[in-house]
Amino acid sequence: MTWRWEYVPDEETVAAGAPPSFLVEVEKKADELVRAAEALYLHGPGWQAADEGAKHAFVAGGFFVYMITPRSELVSIWQITPDPHA
Repeated sequence: MTWRWEYVPDEETVAAGAPPSFLVEVEKKADELVRAAEALYLHGPGWQAADEGAKHAFVAGGFFVYMITPRSELVSIWQITPDPHA
């Protein structure tokens, strides 16, 4: 396995209507989260503890909700929220 990120259930559902510039920021941050998780959870598939649960990441233009699942070596993005004033 190799670490990755993805929209859950899919990009069309999660990112529908979001400004392209905001999505670029979300995807940059998701790449950072993958690199950090890969370093933190060196033996991801063997992870025995509970997952940390949902977290928020703030980026230029809004924020998104994600979760790290070490056993699947996955950062899943569940919801994105563009700032309506950005």
